[in-house]
Order: sequence, then structure tokens, then C-alpha cells
Amino acid sequence: MNEEMSTVARNKAGNYFKDGYNCAEAIFLAYRDLLFPETDPAIVKMLTGFGSGLGQAGCLCGALTGSVCILNMLTGRTSNQESRDDAYQYAKEFSDRFTEKFGATCCRVLNPYPFETKEHLTNCLKITGNTGKLLMEFIEENNLADKA
Repeated sequence: MNEEMSTVARNKAGNYFKDGYNCAEAIFLAYRDLLFPETDPAIVKMLTGFGSGLGQAGCLCGALTGSVCILNMLTGRTSNQESRDDAYQYAKEFSDRFTEKFGATCCRVLNPYPFETKEHLTNCLKITGNTGKLLMEFIEENNLADKA
């Protein structure tokens, strides 16, 4: 993968958002297309409540939570006998990178506009697309795509 894949990830995430999916769903669907095409698309249901900062609570950004879900698909565990250290490490590192880029992880801080207004949707589109790009860069830097 390369810079081109980061751009593809950004565009896919942004397009899913434009199509009406929330930020978390858009990240998941973009990466399902790119890394996990065999994954049941109905799994997107697990991401729905993460949108708008956990169901419009305005807390943790859905694009970030969707990204951590993707990282978990790459580094998570399937047994309580396995270590969770890698998943925790990558989730924290990506959260730190997200904070560095956007200045916060809280939805209401990232997007102060009233929900569903033009300004709100435009800002979410930018955050979702750029998070898609940021995630691909992170995955490539850490050679995680091989785990897909």
C-alpha cells in the first residue's frame, strides 16, 4: 500500500458518509471494502450507535471508534487466553495520533455545529474522510494490513 491507498480510504469513507452512513459506519464500510471484503456487511449494525459521539451524546468521535474497531479486526483476540496488549497499544497510539491531528476526541468539541445542519455535516465529512486516510497511513506504518 502507499499514498494512493490512503487517498482511496479517505474517499471511500467520505463517500459512504455522503451516502447517509454515519461516521463510524462509513469508516467500517470503507475498510471492509479495502481489507475485509469477506466480512458480512451486516456487521455495520454494530457501529451504528457509535455515530455522533455515541448516539448523539457528543462524546467519543464515531470516526475514531470506527477506526479502533478496524484496528481490533487486525490485532484483537478471539480467546481470553490471548494477549490484548497489541490491540490496546494500537488503539492508544491511533487515538493519540487522532488527537494530534484534530485537537480532541470528543465529538462536541470537534464539531460544535447543531446536529444535521449543513455546517455539521460538512465538518463531519471532512473529519470522517481524513480519519479514513489517517487510519490507512497508520495501518501501513505498522505493517498491519498483512493481518487482514
